[in-house]
Amino acid sequence: MDSCGEDLISKLPDEILGKILSLAPTKVAASTSVLSKRWRNLLCLIDSLCFDESMVVYPNEEEAAASGSHRFLDFVENTFALLLSKSAVIKKLYLSRVHEYGHGHGVENNYLYPRVNTCFTRWITNALGRGLLELHLHAAPFAGVELQTKLLTSDTLVKLTISCEFFIEVERLFFPALKSLSLLSVSGLDHPNYCRLLDACPVLEDLYIRDGDYHEPPGCGMYVQSASIKRLVVYTGITIPSLTDRCGYYGGVCFEAPSLVYLDYSCYVAENYEFIDLDLLVEVRLSLMLWDSMTHYDDDDDDDDDDDDDNEPKAPIFGDVTNLVLGIRNITTLHLSPESLETFHFCCKSMPVFSNLLNLSIESDKEKGWQVMPLLLKSCPYLETLLIKGLVHRVTSGCGDACPCISKKQKNERGNKKRKIVKEEEILCCLGTCHVKVLEISEYGGSFQELRQMRHFLGKLKCLETVKVAFNSDNNNREFLWANLLALPRVSAKCNLHSI
Repeated sequence: MDSCGEDLISKLPDEILGKILSLAPTKVAASTSVLSKRWRNLLCLIDSLCFDESMVVYPNEEEAAASGSHRFLDFVENTFALLLSKSAVIKKLYLSRVHEYGHGHGVENNYLYPRVNTCFTRWITNALGRGLLELHLHAAPFAGVELQTKLLTSDTLVKLTISCEFFIEVERLFFPALKSLSLLSVSGLDHPNYCRLLDACPVLEDLYIRDGDYHEPPGCGMYVQSASIKRLVVYTGITIPSLTDRCGYYGGVCFEAPSLVYLDYSCYVAENYEFIDLDLLVEVRLSLMLWDSMTHYDDDDDDDDDDDDDNEPKAPIFGDVTNLVLGIRNITTLHLSPESLETFHFCCKSMPVFSNLLNLSIESDKEKGWQVMPLLLKSCPYLETLLIKGLVHRVTSGCGDACPCISKKQKNERGNKKRKIVKEEEILCCLGTCHVKVLEISEYGGSFQELRQMRHFLGKLKCLETVKVAFNSDNNNREFLWANLLALPRVSAKCNLHSI
């Protein structure tokens, strides 16, 4: 209202008020119908509906369990009845069920469960017939919803999200316009129905899969076969403790996607991989996690020189990423997590040549080693840009010439042969033959180890033209640290340092 008490909002055109109400939760939008006659019929202009059962407020848990869901269902039913009577267009629909079944309400539960399934199925099919563009479905654990229909189709739907306990038991599905599909820990989607869903999306471009929440074994993220997807994001976060379960749940991963150009894959390492027909792949982001700590598989500065420990048999390392690495060899950009660096070292039998790789981005962690870095850099003959987030990593005897770190075992072995070993390292150094032109370091802290690493890079990378350094946000000695970096010798006459 203005200073004179006049209602200016109500003077807006109906179409604009409908857009405003579409931005609010549907329960709030519906409550505006009691404001005045002017607002009574505006609900039918809302094209974005959000029905979230968690927004329903009850006096106590007993009331919520006994009659809460009925109230929610009644409200949604009445809203849909009004919209259908006005021939309203629905562009976006969000349905969320959160209250659990049972807990002492057996009769109520027996009646409620089929009603929930029937209502949700009817709402979804009605919305799909109203030009729906986006559909988002969620059912919390122990509050599952099962779609009960033989046919589910839409010529207009372009985005679909299904999460948690939404059971898809539809005989026939067809979404000829769907381009974005998100499956978020969908425990109710078994493998046959999952494959049926993918087959029903002939023009699908973006596929996002999150597996492993709620202590469920991975499902959808272990197998992806689609001729149309261009962007694939897979995250699997469950930890299976026993080796038997690892083999059962993580026995094999298969990706077959001839149109794929971007892959973001995060998972515990599987026993084997089949990465088929990924020739168009351009950018890959990997976070491959090993099941066990690798600190006992390589020497570091904290190890004691104990021959008895060295002679103890070591358990076999689970997982093999050889085929995975081979399947992505044609990419131009690669991002590796600290865990992926160790996985490449311990679980990749042979490293292919990345003949097209121009950009390599790695992230360091003080608990993870750089053992694979020499081999990886040698396998990227045309690498131009190297980005490193953090330089501190676990010191091992396998870091080689990618860094100046020396483990305790190496120090003991050198002794009087130090000069000879240093000479050999200079000849074989992987950095000396590297064609990197741009080096970018983020989260630089200026420690002695980091400064030595920067000296190593600047003194070995002969093609360097640009070095960008970003300091830790909490570092108060930037000017001093920057002066130390500027004083380092550079083997490349073209090398310029920049603080970012």
